[in-house]
Amino acid sequence: MNLISSIMQKTSRIGVIGLGYVGLPMAVTVAKKGYYVTGFEVSQHSINNVNSGKNYIGDVEDSDLIEIVEKGLLKATDDYSLIKEMDVILIAVPTPLDKYHQPDVSFIVNVVNSMKEHLKPQTLIVLESTTYPGTTREIIAPRIEEKGFIIGKDIYLAFSPERVDPGNETYKTHNTPKVVGGMTAQCNEVSKCFYEYILDAPVHMVSSPEVAEMEKIYENTFRNINIALANETTILCDRMGINIWEVIDAAKTKPYGFMAFYPGPGVGGHCIPIDPFYLTWKAREFNYHTRLIELAGEINIAMPEYVINRASRVMNLRKKALSACKVLIIGCAYKKDIKDMRESPVQNLIIGLEATMTDFDIFDTFVDEFHNELNNKIYIPLKKVNYQDYDLIIIATDHSNINYEEMVDSGIDILDTRNACKGITADNLFVL
Repeated sequence: MNLISSIMQKTSRIGVIGLGYVGLPMAVTVAKKGYYVTGFEVSQHSINNVNSGKNYIGDVEDSDLIEIVEKGLLKATDDYSLIKEMDVILIAVPTPLDKYHQPDVSFIVNVVNSMKEHLKPQTLIVLESTTYPGTTREIIAPRIEEKGFIIGKDIYLAFSPERVDPGNETYKTHNTPKVVGGMTAQCNEVSKCFYEYILDAPVHMVSSPEVAEMEKIYENTFRNINIALANETTILCDRMGINIWEVIDAAKTKPYGFMAFYPGPGVGGHCIPIDPFYLTWKAREFNYHTRLIELAGEINIAMPEYVINRASRVMNLRKKALSACKVLIIGCAYKKDIKDMRESPVQNLIIGLEATMTDFDIFDTFVDEFHNELNNKIYIPLKKVNYQDYDLIIIATDHSNINYEEMVDSGIDILDTRNACKGITADNLFVL
């Protein structure tokens, strides 16, 4: 097969559509293996940054991007006519939810409609965007076939879910095991060859795109449900006067049958708050109601409100109303040591504080500008603070570059939603 030969000889040209949190790390990974990569983007700002070797994604090393751009191995463009030069095309575009929590696959549709006019035979297309089971077969395949291509003979089509964990120092794109499901046996053969040549990790093949699509959603639904269990148990422990963090530490001593998940002010990121709703939406097509999944979502979505309630009770102990206090929120990224704010629970936390007319500031050394999509406001996090200016500190994101002992020693009341102050005991420290 000519395509497999060109992949093995590294003469095939690779196109990556979408240069965001998934696409750019993948483009860099492929280019570092010696392939010529073209990144397709609609954002001129991103195109200019890539072509100038300016990195904007945390999981990409600045030096790696500069090196492959200088070698001519990576170039970004918005010219879809160049699709005709690509032998492998990876699609990594956003798949958000609309305001009704239903999947918005318009980015995928638009990409396929734009590229199908320029496709040539003997091309591998892999969708990496997280989506509901059936997307590859129901949305991409028909649009390719209407151009006269035969899937498995002219065009090789597969789904392989991204597994990006921003800030993870151990597992990056190149060494995270890959799941791939092709439309046909031939599609599996070609896609398996490609990923084995670009990754330093096992490639696990499944029988169909639907299995791979479901696998990705199952991964994140598993996490969402277990986080919801931790959050709900936290609320119960609060009422019973039990420290949830001590409970989890004790449970972790069991060497089998238990995996630790932790409570917090809510869930954030590009996967956990979104992916389960793809499954609940698809389930309705089969007249099935995913009760456990939806309940877990409700519990996690309600956590910012619980944090506000807990903060109010802490201030009541000091004979103060929360609305009369000045609050400092520590961190607005959705998890520690990154600048990613997508679906951050701090968005809802801010909405709650503003609803109670509470004055607040945000402190985050990783984030320069915080766009709250829920109220369409821009917040500029502080880079330096004097704790004495506040009545209450809420640790919403446990960045590791903060001296939490010094924070506690300030004497200001602290509500720690992340167990950042673990091991510290003080009358002014309250855990979630």
